[in-house]
Amino acid sequence: MAESTQLEDQKTGNKSSQVRYFKAKVLQSHQSNEINETIEESLDEKSIVLTDKSTSYVDIADYVEMHVMEKSSEESTKETLKWVHIFISNAKRNLLGNYHKIKGKYLQAYLNEFVYKLNRRYFGEKLFDRLIIAAINSN
Repeated sequence: MAESTQLEDQKTGNKSSQVRYFKAKVLQSHQSNEINETIEESLDEKSIVLTDKSTSYVDIADYVEMHVMEKSSEESTKETLKWVHIFISNAKRNLLGNYHKIKGKYLQAYLNEFVYKLNRRYFGEKLFDRLIIAAINSN
């Protein structure tokens, strides 16, 4: 499961060509109860969620302000879920290139490392402060 936030100018409404922050979680199954628990603990109630039309996502609207389901197509892959697909592709390439064999029990740790590196690319001089925040918030 991957989540992304695309930057948007508040005044003009123009979307940036880049994305800033990602979250990712390894799910044990694709059942709606596990997805709902993850959504409830990970997202704010005022979030807007865009997903494909999987039947596992039917209850997400109960946990967020708006849930938009879109049938997977070539257009939705290139537009709506573009950054999620790019993230997944880059994560797979990175993990397989660096670690070769990944055990399931360590997958979340590897994914956390990849997400942290990806999210910090625009921190600049705030990098140390963000590192402290991440260390305090980690399990």
